[in-house]
Amino acid sequence: MFRGVNTINLDAKGRMAMPARYRDLLTEKYGGRLVATVDFTGRCLLLYPIDEWEVIQQKVESLSSFDEASRRVQRMLIGHAHDLEMDGSGRLLLPQILRTRAQLDKHLALVGQGMKFEIWSEENWNEQADSWFAGTTGQADLPPELLSLSL
Repeated sequence: MFRGVNTINLDAKGRMAMPARYRDLLTEKYGGRLVATVDFTGRCLLLYPIDEWEVIQQKVESLSSFDEASRRVQRMLIGHAHDLEMDGSGRLLLPQILRTRAQLDKHLALVGQGMKFEIWSEENWNEQADSWFAGTTGQADLPPELLSLSL
């Protein structure tokens, strides 16, 4: 399980170092192989271990290509997906097109989301988190599944 927010730097070549607390698991369980793609609902990237991504891709591929919304999801998620491999130092090279789409700069926020990560520019992450804490975004009613959840 990946959780927590980690602030990391992106080097001049577009590489990010995976925090040590995730590195061993990603290497041992997934051979250091991951997939990065865009998140079409926010200015961030989604980063999946390869096995987790293959499940997602299979589900997305099974959607009807005749449905406009499903086709858009297929184009965004699968069309932007890039296979990545951690190098011997635990770094990932993020392709330029993904860095541009997510507005990534030197300072990143790697946000654990269970079986995947989100990669945000630190500035965009802080702005988004501040708006969530202030209650200025996401004012829609909570889904029924959350109403029964006790924290």
